[in-house]
Amino acid sequence: MLRQVWIHQDVARAAWAAVFIVCISLAVFLAAAEPSGGKPAPDTAEWLSAVLVFGGAVALLVVVGWRGHPVRRAAVFAAAAALCWAMEATFLKAATDTLASFGIAGMLIRWPVYALVGAVIAGTLLQQTALHVGPLSVSQPILIITDPFASIILSVWLFDERFTNSPVRIAIAIVAFAVMAFGVTVLSRTAPQDLDPSPVPDPSPAPGSSPAPGP
Repeated sequence: MLRQVWIHQDVARAAWAAVFIVCISLAVFLAAAEPSGGKPAPDTAEWLSAVLVFGGAVALLVVVGWRGHPVRRAAVFAAAAALCWAMEATFLKAATDTLASFGIAGMLIRWPVYALVGAVIAGTLLQQTALHVGPLSVSQPILIITDPFASIILSVWLFDERFTNSPVRIAIAIVAFAVMAFGVTVLSRTAPQDLDPSPVPDPSPAPGSSPAPGP
């Protein structure tokens, strides 16, 4: 066990190893996949199709998670929240672009800023619901893994981003993403579950024990 200096907790070596695995696999994924290209603004039809598909998926997940076993509910609400966060990132980019092009007044009369607010509210409510209805060890990995995966889909769908054409490099990127997902899962199960400091061992001798002999 290694002590974390900020929250003064004993952190398992498996958690530190999982952090290392996640960082390395993320670097390998980005280096192998070589994301590139893209366009600054999607077409209206692309926005509409993406919002309908992702919004419909979120609505379906909410309906599925309304009742049932806590584990399943946590999983589906976490997936719904992750889709909202992925959409929130795209809306944030669109709102930032409108702010840069038209200023604050122009941004406030265009839809991206309001879509951004809606996605943030929905994502927050769904995430808190996922954390409330089931175990963190289920919701946390799904939140962290689904969000970047959905963001990759949206980057290709809306902004025409592309990855390498090399099958070998694509295979390496897929394996790296899978390893990253494994590392996130291990981290969520081994990291400290709260911010309470670990108890400090009492250096005083136990009752009835003999003091250590002097020199």
